[in-house]
Amino acid sequence: MTEEEKTEQTPAPEAPVPRTVPRLLLFGRWDSTEVQVKDVGLQRYITLKPVLIPHTSGRHAGKRFHKSTVPIVERFVNKVLNAGDRHEKKTRTGKNAGKKVRAIGFVRRVFEMIDFRTGMNPIQVLVTAVENAAPAEETTRISYGGMAYPRSVDIGPQRRVDLALRHIMVGAVRASHNSAKSLEECIVDEILLAYKGDAGSFAVARKEERERIARSAR
Repeated sequence: MTEEEKTEQTPAPEAPVPRTVPRLLLFGRWDSTEVQVKDVGLQRYITLKPVLIPHTSGRHAGKRFHKSTVPIVERFVNKVLNAGDRHEKKTRTGKNAGKKVRAIGFVRRVFEMIDFRTGMNPIQVLVTAVENAAPAEETTRISYGGMAYPRSVDIGPQRRVDLALRHIMVGAVRASHNSAKSLEECIVDEILLAYKGDAGSFAVARKEERERIARSAR
């Protein structure tokens, strides 16, 4: 057998198959990279980093303004930890305090209910609800000549997100009191109402109230 015949019989080396990196989906179901933030002022403060489980183990603690880098779903989970507090404090004293894994499972069931009722990505529903419930201005007190006057001021984007998440949870907790619905169902109802911008949402109503008072103080 000649060398030419040997080269014809030897198979050509196969091209390497490129490795495809699987997308990181929240709870293995929902893609956060498809979510859009329409409010330009909040785009830098609503983090949509792909994560499987919304738990960063408090890496942002002790760093000023570093919570803006925490995924928005985890920030919502942290609000669940404060659910039931009569007065919101930096030290979590609610019945869910310290139970982060339980709160994550709680939010997962809420997202499953939103997906079942709307057929939409629940991360997008939450982000739009935060945008609709985030107030743009509020009032502060200015003392001048021994008198205190209310004055309208713009709200920073960091605080806008905090207020929206807080009011969504407060509204859900209040709706669950003396109600046949569970807290999970009340959270779903509050998020969906805020997603639509409905005034029946506690968070949207608080936003409109703050902005109305601020307009009168201009």
